[in-house]
Amino acid sequence: MTLQSFGVIGLAVMGENIALNVERNGFPIAVYNRSREKTDAFMANRAGGRNVKAAFTLEEFVASLERPRKILVMVQAGKAVDAVIQQLKPLLQEGDIIIDGGNSWYEDTERRTQELEPIGLRYIGMGVSGGEEGALNGPSLMPGGTKSSYEYLSPIFNKIAAQVDDGPCVTYIGPGGSGHYVKMVHNGIEYGDMQLIAEAYDLLKNVGGLNTQQLHQVFSEWNQTDELNSFLIEITANIFPYVDAETRIPLVDLIVDAAGQKGTGRWTVQTALEIGVAIPTITAAVNSRILSSIRNERIAASQQLTGPVPTQFKDTRTFVNMVRDALYCSKICSYAQGMALISTASNTFNWGLNLGEMARIWKGGCIIRAGFLNKIKKAFDENPGLPNLLLAPEFKQTILDRQPAWREVIVTAAKMGIPVPAFSASLDYFDSYRRARLPQNLTQAQRDYFGAHTYKRVDREGTFHTEWVPIAESQK
Repeated sequence: MTLQSFGVIGLAVMGENIALNVERNGFPIAVYNRSREKTDAFMANRAGGRNVKAAFTLEEFVASLERPRKILVMVQAGKAVDAVIQQLKPLLQEGDIIIDGGNSWYEDTERRTQELEPIGLRYIGMGVSGGEEGALNGPSLMPGGTKSSYEYLSPIFNKIAAQVDDGPCVTYIGPGGSGHYVKMVHNGIEYGDMQLIAEAYDLLKNVGGLNTQQLHQVFSEWNQTDELNSFLIEITANIFPYVDAETRIPLVDLIVDAAGQKGTGRWTVQTALEIGVAIPTITAAVNSRILSSIRNERIAASQQLTGPVPTQFKDTRTFVNMVRDALYCSKICSYAQGMALISTASNTFNWGLNLGEMARIWKGGCIIRAGFLNKIKKAFDENPGLPNLLLAPEFKQTILDRQPAWREVIVTAAKMGIPVPAFSASLDYFDSYRRARLPQNLTQAQRDYFGAHTYKRVDREGTFHTEWVPIAESQK
């Protein structure tokens, strides 16, 4: 019996597409899905004429693969992954490799690695970004695990990943759960990007007075620039002219303003808090989705709570340019936060991550792919120890040059009653990072006053505590 090179478990759309990608690139595949109906539909509708072998039991699936077996699991993160692993364990042999391609929590990946590696089974936790199209035509891949396992898989990964000017959009991330951690932060940055774009849209529509055709034109122009050229700007430009066939109203105006989320953005915020990294732009993006979800409550509140009524900015072109500058400066801050989080996690967990490589593999295939990532890669290549992206010469100068427009946009938004939480959080991050002294000296005094938490002084070494009493009492 001829054995297949690669196996895929889970035939939802992502699983189907990545299976077809693997086969198209010269690696015969075996596929298995828990429900036979999906497997039958895949074979009938998409696998015709391809080197694909369907299996209808896990035993049959495992037996159809050459050794060491390479099995990509594309099922829902959490309990479903654990269930598949437990079913596979008695069927596999030493050296076989399980690859989890879902959005798993990185600590689950660490746990599974510690469970499987000692019994001779190799485990790779791999972030996959690019959605359905990326999975089929070339995603960005973020594999973490043992380097020897990655090197064994790299001929396949290098072929199926998106291809950019400096190679395939895949690299060895690091040990354990690092691949899923980097994918999680990628998604957090994606949340930030999307919220910043939404705020720019809100301002251009309600203060700039732009209609959907004008919005299409502006975002199309922005997508031609080095600074804002990106997949998300491109699809935003494409959304605006789309008209609902039945009502002849722009479809974007008919969509309910309540954004969903699957959890990776929230995970990013949680882990940032746990290891002590400030990511206010990403946090603002998560909070904005939460606030959007209480739509009925917001509608009721709008009948009772009043504020400024937005009026149109006098010079539309000037305002468009100001919003562009504010968007770019805010975007720099958002990426600075994400890269700082990856850097701190790398140091905390001893992963040895290469930040320049992270930026490189996001240049193609993934949702946050953008020309801007070339600049980030260059910044970290030139200075691998760069403490923050804001200190890279090009980004530093950009913000110094454009901050007046950035500040003016946020002032205008406040006067008009337009919420811009991500724009504002980015500016607050910049202003906090650039100040040599913050007001937390008072916070430390308060903590010492009510809890004897002690404090340090700027004029001498050591740790101090004061018996804080009102001056009037101390002078008695």
